[in-house]
Amino acid sequence: MQRTDKEEQENPAGTKPTIKELLERPVELHLPARHNPKLRQVVSRVNEHSELHTLWRACNVTAVDRLHMSDHGPVHIRIIANIALKLLRLLVEHGVQPAVVRDYGLQNEDAEIVVVVAALLHDIGMSIHRTDHEQYSLFLAAPLIDELLTDLYDVHVRTVLRSEILHAIIAHRAGGHPLTLEAGIVRVADGLDMAEGRSRIPFQAGVLNIHSVSAAAIESLDIQRGEDKPVSLRVRMSNSAGIYQLDELLKDKLRGSGLEPYIEVEAYIEGTEKALVHTYRF
Repeated sequence: MQRTDKEEQENPAGTKPTIKELLERPVELHLPARHNPKLRQVVSRVNEHSELHTLWRACNVTAVDRLHMSDHGPVHIRIIANIALKLLRLLVEHGVQPAVVRDYGLQNEDAEIVVVVAALLHDIGMSIHRTDHEQYSLFLAAPLIDELLTDLYDVHVRTVLRSEILHAIIAHRAGGHPLTLEAGIVRVADGLDMAEGRSRIPFQAGVLNIHSVSAAAIESLDIQRGEDKPVSLRVRMSNSAGIYQLDELLKDKLRGSGLEPYIEVEAYIEGTEKALVHTYRF
């Protein structure tokens, strides 16, 4: 695609856009807020929150630019927030009770706030470092949670929700042990950002291994009501190498999440299997 004169002036060939230029075109968060006015207000605040958008961009500087990993920035966050909200609603429709309802007498709408805000903030510690980023996310997230929820809840409920959100953030790490339905949902949702175009940066950059090839094999993910369980995850693959993503990565997120009784996973290939690798040498 040919660059426009405006793009040439703002970003001469070979230069990266500045953080100011990136933030002039932020990735807007869209969520089906339905009849949850508090969630609609949170989404509106998120879309106007310059500090949060800057943190997401900084996460991708660490993850993509410096470590050559997959996206951990605003697009990843938007995908995970939508997946987490959909998982929660499917489970609630099936009669599964969120922890804030069971333990604190709050509403299902409040559980939606927990999973969405936790999904939005779970990786912001990546702006500091990949190692232990879940722990760094905690102290960055705490004041942001208060900002996003201020005037929506009294101090008692806001304090509870902050703790529940922080629990969901720390429990998404490797070896994390979610103690709530909401935390389990965020953990599993984080492993479901795997559709075509996602987690493929190393493969397209020429890094050839089972991680990159299996990621490239995932074409689409469909989340719907299940027949035997409340949630059905149907994963369309172009190559059977994609099973690695499910067996080694998604299964690890699902194991210990508390969602095992509620989710069924099916992977399939439509038509002819696509060749992803023609020659492999080392």
